[in-house]
Amino acid sequence: MNKKQENIEQLEMLNIGMVGHIDHGKTTLLSQLTGKFADTHSEELKRGITIKLGYADTILEKGNKKRYISFVDCPGHEMLMATMLSGAALIDAAILVIAANEGIKPQTREHLIALQAKKVKKILIIQNKIDLVSKEQALENYKEIQNFIKHTIAEKSQIIPVSAQQKINIDRIKDWLLNLEIPKRDLDSAPEFLIARSFDINKPGTKIENLHGGVLAGILKKGTIKTGDKIEIKPGLTEKHQNQILYKPIITKIISIQRGSYPIKKAAPGSSLAFETELDNILTKADFLSGNIASTQNNLPEISNKIKIKFQLFGELVGAEKKTKIKTLKMSENLMLSINTTITVGQITKLNKDEIELSLKIPILPIKKDSVGLARNIYGHWRLIGFGEIL
Repeated sequence: MNKKQENIEQLEMLNIGMVGHIDHGKTTLLSQLTGKFADTHSEELKRGITIKLGYADTILEKGNKKRYISFVDCPGHEMLMATMLSGAALIDAAILVIAANEGIKPQTREHLIALQAKKVKKILIIQNKIDLVSKEQALENYKEIQNFIKHTIAEKSQIIPVSAQQKINIDRIKDWLLNLEIPKRDLDSAPEFLIARSFDINKPGTKIENLHGGVLAGILKKGTIKTGDKIEIKPGLTEKHQNQILYKPIITKIISIQRGSYPIKKAAPGSSLAFETELDNILTKADFLSGNIASTQNNLPEISNKIKIKFQLFGELVGAEKKTKIKTLKMSENLMLSINTTITVGQITKLNKDEIELSLKIPILPIKKDSVGLARNIYGHWRLIGFGEIL
């Protein structure tokens, strides 16, 4: 193992989510913190919004403190809340960006409630674009943010006025990241790798002998994993038998592991990772395996078409133009469920006071106590109405 590898594996690590309304400056802020843009897809750059989850990593250092920070850039557009929820499942803490010239927007509210649904309690509020408003407007917006976070999980969160474009107060954000408490990592359980992306890194025309295997990217939630390990991916591939869709787990081997731009031999939880595998790239390109979970063989639960959830509904619909009370759940109602990086739709088959059972259109791996975001189709859009955990 070279020195570069050894150092990176010894650093404290954090996964940080960048959330907030579209065009409030998340991606620009991220580029100031890391020196790189998380948007890598031409369609995103063309439209100026984040569509898929973006990733950027950096090493922060001040005095004797040095940390490896992995950022997940979550989409701000209301149509992409399912992707935002998937991103929230991957993080230890979040930075909520609010533009001073626009204030609290519907998706700002929805993103804060989504963090609550995914049990993300450590939140930093960034009052961005202070260079675009007067001192009086900035103070008024600051008070608006204080009122907004009252009686929420972010009530005691620090608010930092920032101009990402002018690089104002970027150091204060870095200080917050360096002083944030590192969550206790579970290194003893079987590995649980949440696949957020899968892709082909080979350029067109690459010679056969130089081809790389399919790549899986995401977050190791618990356990450790190393090069040479055989892994099992579930739910895996779909196969049709007599008009029935069956799922077949995929078995492959890890050839190499990257943490950002650093090659490592063994991975523990703490930042985004990419595994090169022996898989044919047909199976990994275009995020074909995103939403799956990987582990060493025989350590994942059986896939299930049913799920039981203990749930809690919000009082009102978050992000709605007008005040809308959330109605109670009904038998046979369809809900969209966000579980880790998986999205599925389920029909309610049993309903008690705070527990529901659902029959799922796309099966999942039911891992007990995993958090679940619940969304209902309202006026043609899936809107977040509550959260729960798998029983």
